[in-house]
Amino acid sequence: MTMLKSCLKFMLASMCVSLSLNAFSQTTFPNKPLKIVVPFGAGGVADLTARTVAQKLGENLGQSIVIENKPGAGGVVATDAVAKSAPDGYTLLLMSNATAVSANLFKTLPYDAEKDLVPLSILGSFDIAIVVNQDSKFATLADLLAYAKANPGKLNIGSINIGSTQHLTAELFKSTAGIDAQVVPFNGTPAVLTALRGGQIDVGVEILAPVLPQIKGQALRALAVTGDKRASALPQVPTAKESGVRNLVAASWNALAAPAKTPKDVVQKLNLEIQNALNNPDLRKKLSDMNVEPQPSSLKEAADLLSSETKRWGEVIQRAGIQKQ
Repeated sequence: MTMLKSCLKFMLASMCVSLSLNAFSQTTFPNKPLKIVVPFGAGGVADLTARTVAQKLGENLGQSIVIENKPGAGGVVATDAVAKSAPDGYTLLLMSNATAVSANLFKTLPYDAEKDLVPLSILGSFDIAIVVNQDSKFATLADLLAYAKANPGKLNIGSINIGSTQHLTAELFKSTAGIDAQVVPFNGTPAVLTALRGGQIDVGVEILAPVLPQIKGQALRALAVTGDKRASALPQVPTAKESGVRNLVAASWNALAAPAKTPKDVVQKLNLEIQNALNNPDLRKKLSDMNVEPQPSSLKEAADLLSSETKRWGEVIQRAGIQKQ
């Protein structure tokens, strides 16, 4: 009987300690600056999205948030650094399509994104556009498709490097439209635009933000966007679905994630404050001005996005015959 009482006392004491620790972490997190590791260089859409959200999120949390740019190897360097960091909620990762793509593009990785990270919330998505030179003979996507089908193998589609979202969207465009075309990878957006203006390629597939000024300046013409709906910045431009390529739906996205063993109460607090930040009217306008559609999400929605995108882009890579690196 004495032993039973002792066991009960021990169990109750353990429960009290556990509850106290949870309460402690809830009331004290965060008590120092946070860091968001961005797997891209400064100045791009993903980097600007992270910085814009970080400013408001930091205000909500009562702490500053530092942005650390760590580009390289398709986001592998940054993702590995966060996956192996202390699971305390102070080091976060800006995830993107690259996180899902890398899972299928490399033979081996030093982490498993779905197991070693906990997605906190989707931040937003941004459109991808199918563009041609303003002087192109293709006035619509239907014109381009008609040419491609009448001239197998002659259409050249430009994108940035192999394995990028733009490159895989171009491959997805080929397969869903049922056309025989060449996808030509370049080492960056400026090179794609130079080739497009010079006539070395017929069409380009690129994230909308960096080509929007040239579209509005009438140097380029957007034939379609590949999102689920028309881009707010180009309401007159149809989606690929509207233009007859029904299964071509692709958009780039960003989300925040933490190491997998981060305490649940910290994860829930971060999710709540990220959602609060993304629902702020001023922040939403800033993101919209960058052609990023804010998408605050639940923890499940963020995890489901990573899982579904990993599967989806894996199928595109396999269908395109892209060799693993």
